[in-house]
Amino acid sequence: MQKILIIFNHQPYDGSDICWNALRLAETLRKNGNEIRIFLMNDSVDLAREKCKPPSTYEYDLSQMLKDLISKNVSVKVCGTCIARCGLYKNEPYFEGAETSTMAALAGWVSDSDKVLTF
Repeated sequence: MQKILIIFNHQPYDGSDICWNALRLAETLRKNGNEIRIFLMNDSVDLAREKCKPPSTYEYDLSQMLKDLISKNVSVKVCGTCIARCGLYKNEPYFEGAETSTMAALAGWVSDSDKVLTF
């Protein structure tokens, strides 16, 4: 088993599949027996907000995918500074299971991970 940290930066539903693919990869790596940790920063923090809903043209609920990972013991930390600075839903709280965190905590995770992926 490896410790794999996935750092998200992109806004969900930005016209690309970056967040969707990162969530799919996280689930696949988890199923393969790895310890997955996710850190959300920049505009990706919206993934951890109840207000973030898929557009009518989008078939996947990315926030629900994140909640599903949390329910499977994937640790999710979200940048505390970004809550007021980033995303479409600035100042909206993060949902339960997504822990408000710090750059120091991210640095600790990076140092303690076997692999670090960024999306």
